Amino acid sequence: MTGEILFLCHRIPFPPDRGDKIRSYHLLQRLAQIAPVHVGCFADDDRDMGFASEMAQVAVSQCVLMRDRSKLVAGLTGLAKRQSLLVSLFDHPGLHRWVAQTLAQRPIRAVVAYSAQMAHFVPVLPADVRFLMDFVDFDSAKYATYGAEGAGPMGWINRREGRVLLDFERRTAARADISSFVSEAEAALFRDACGLDANRVVGLENGVALDYFDPAADFPAIDRGAGPLLVFTGQMDYRPNVEAVESFARQSLPAIRIVHPDARFAIVGRNPAKAVEALADLPGVIVTGGVPDVRGWLAAADVVVAPLRIARGIQNKVLEAMAMARPVVASPQAAEGVDASDDVHFLVAANPAEEAAKIVALLADSARAQRLGLAGRKRTEERYRWSATLAALPDLLLGSPAQSACAA
Repeated sequence: MTGEILFLCHRIPFPPDRGDKIRSYHLLQRLAQIAPVHVGCFADDDRDMGFASEMAQVAVSQCVLMRDRSKLVAGLTGLAKRQSLLVSLFDHPGLHRWVAQTLAQRPIRAVVAYSAQMAHFVPVLPADVRFLMDFVDFDSAKYATYGAEGAGPMGWINRREGRVLLDFERRTAARADISSFVSEAEAALFRDACGLDANRVVGLENGVALDYFDPAADFPAIDRGAGPLLVFTGQMDYRPNVEAVESFARQSLPAIRIVHPDARFAIVGRNPAKAVEALADLPGVIVTGGVPDVRGWLAAADVVVAPLRIARGIQNKVLEAMAMARPVVASPQAAEGVDASDDVHFLVAANPAEEAAKIVALLADSARAQRLGLAGRKRTEERYRWSATLAALPDLLLGSPAQSACAA
């Protein structure tokens, strides 16, 4: 590719230790192989800011700004401007200025915006500059679901966000050369909603770092204790994850403990919300908070669970557990985006009663659990290497014919 790339993302893509950073990290690594990259992004805290020097080893230039707009200010501003609250939350005049300066001073030939809230930083571009909008997930559909399920002020706020964000997503896709989503299923839903065809809206799947998430890799073991260990991993202030572990801890685990009184459920992930911390008071529930290396917990798990009721796209937690050769029990929503088969590569359970029954059956049949784990590992090797899932990225940036970018 002749020229350079401008990459905009809502969180600094270092380190790749949560879902949104995993994808943006691997996108950045692949973009840097194509052309010099300039990165504009936000940091959530001082820890994030500390990784700017690490990103500087990949980026030609960068602008990392602390995201300091409160939800209250963002909400009031968004309402006043009739703007999506998500977009309002991620706004900063400094980043607008840096983008304008970079476009004026550098030979930028492609702009890649990661996640809907970064689209408003992309101005009207010259005809020879290509715009790839990586929406990742169909976010407005998620808020619409929250709104349909909710009541009172929060129900109204989520319904409004679903409508306003959908309008913003449509307008963004209309001016982008290509819009990408984390799975073909998400892309198809968006095509139906916005009326664009498969040459303009494609799937660009996530992968998994198979050399890292490898049961044969060198990583610290944990003291797993006695009794069956069930594990959930994720960012624990993220609403779908919070709802998932609450449901499992309060409904599925008690039924499992009738058969296995010593069964434990470990909730592994940073920033546990108060509702998650409260679950540690329940029999058998462990809330770890952030851990230095999640692989020890995955390797120790008898079963990894992904009981999400609201999920978009491909769940990294499912791919990582499969790559670690652990048997996975996932909800239909968590399994939907993964190209794998129920009862071959993982088990799908539609509700807490099914989760409990299938987990109890797995705990009673170690040979079957091992077969599922090994089949899951093999499937990730066949299907979800990052080099394969992002193979179409150069063609998308160059404007080559863009069928679905999902790996075959």
